[in-house]
Amino acid sequence: MSVFAAAMDRIFTDASMAAPALWISATTSEERPIRIICRAPDRVTDFGAGRFVSDTTVVDVRVADLPAPRPGDVIVIGADSHVIQGEPLRDRERLTWTLDLRPA
Repeated sequence: MSVFAAAMDRIFTDASMAAPALWISATTSEERPIRIICRAPDRVTDFGAGRFVSDTTVVDVRVADLPAPRPGDVIVIGADSHVIQGEPLRDRERLTWTLDLRPA
């Protein structure tokens, strides 16, 4: 295990950095607990001459916890359910997924 992978493991197990969530497959009845780091950046979208600012929900998940997330899968964070939209993206080291979510 590389030093970077060990650091990512420590970050995702730290209660002040990562939170528990539940992943539910859209195609099978499989579900599993995962740990996530949640971000909510504003996204600016140009439309014609106007610009719209919208809220987003983006989470990072370790590849070790969730090997193959797909669009349409559900992530439950607390009492809120979110659907993965778009293709999941991995980081350069292939240790974490970045998932773009929308409310379910």
